[in-house]
Amino acid sequence: MIVDRQWLLIRGMRGEAPVNIDDDEARALGDDELPVYTVLLPVYQEPEIVQNLIEGVGRLDYPADKLEVLLLVEEDDVHTQLALATIETDTIRVVMVPHSMPKTKPKACNHGMSLPDVHGELMTIYDAEDIPDPLQLRRAVAAFRRLPEDVGCLQGRLSFYNERQNLLTRWFSLEYEQWFGLILPAVEAARCVVPLGGTSNHMPARIWREVGGWDEFNVTEDADLGVRLRRFGYRTMILNSVTLEEATSDVINWIRQRSRWYKGYLQTMVVHLRSPVTLIRQIGFWPTLRLIGMTGGVPISSAVNVPFGFMMLVWVAGRPEFVNLLFPPVTYFICLGMFLLGAPLSILVSLVCTWVLGRPHLWWAALLTPLYWVLQSIAAIKALYQLLFRPSFWEKTVHGLSSRDHHPGVSG
Repeated sequence: MIVDRQWLLIRGMRGEAPVNIDDDEARALGDDELPVYTVLLPVYQEPEIVQNLIEGVGRLDYPADKLEVLLLVEEDDVHTQLALATIETDTIRVVMVPHSMPKTKPKACNHGMSLPDVHGELMTIYDAEDIPDPLQLRRAVAAFRRLPEDVGCLQGRLSFYNERQNLLTRWFSLEYEQWFGLILPAVEAARCVVPLGGTSNHMPARIWREVGGWDEFNVTEDADLGVRLRRFGYRTMILNSVTLEEATSDVINWIRQRSRWYKGYLQTMVVHLRSPVTLIRQIGFWPTLRLIGMTGGVPISSAVNVPFGFMMLVWVAGRPEFVNLLFPPVTYFICLGMFLLGAPLSILVSLVCTWVLGRPHLWWAALLTPLYWVLQSIAAIKALYQLLFRPSFWEKTVHGLSSRDHHPGVSG
């Protein structure tokens, strides 16, 4: 997995660029040429930031009569409902999601799309803390008209408005820049499965219905949908239009969020490997291997990273007998060699990425990347536990902990 990730980063740096629609091309579309666009805004317990979401979506450059903006609020979410009572919501439609289990984001989005009077030709989702590029919808329309018909989804690039807040947000930002700016374009160029992000994915509503909507029990419904799009023969490409989000700046909150992502990736792998022969026939042998590596290999390798690293240090320090009973000594020489080669390589590639991506202020976060692996390992261990005992539990990420005063803008 480590080697494959570094290869994808290098391939991404060599020019596998996202789909680019400049401002002039986006604005050249006349209002009468634009399709009706459904925008889903699922929120839960977000009274502090729901107004920011409404204001951010209100800045979208798209004719109001062709926008269906659905703010999806859980029926029992009294705090958000009280906050909405004090906010001007004439430009959006507030939809109450009936109480039912599981209480997940995909369930709310499925409810919104199932309403009989929702008739958008294209659709997208924004999360509660999002600040989308104002031209993003127009860019998506122009891109779909330019691209082949087998492109079923455009994933907008995600970045953070608070990336400079602390070391954790810098790590998170570097990871996102690599993922959306380099890795995913390289994955798509190799015709492999592109796991969607949880926001800013744009697709024709008919394709969403064709592939079956979101899995309400999967806590990374976006990754699962990305797999199903590929299984149905559709490609997902990266749209060079940025949506700014809030990077989790608190370690506990970060572990809660990342453990949910890892758990959902593992769920996605298990679900789609129920019939591996069919999966290979639909997407190919090598794409299946990469899918297993991305959805299962990453969390599992992260989970064993710290425990095995600790045992390796114990063995190097004193070679106690109980460690030799668990693994033969050659195991530790191999793993030590892989670490001594892999860690510097990962740091070097990350440093190069900060230069290629125009993020030089993240260089010291790149140097300290191995410390980030410790947090990833803790989150992965928690994810494995929850996969066994709380598989559909949606561990909510707390938003509104960071200032937006220094966000770098939202242009494409």
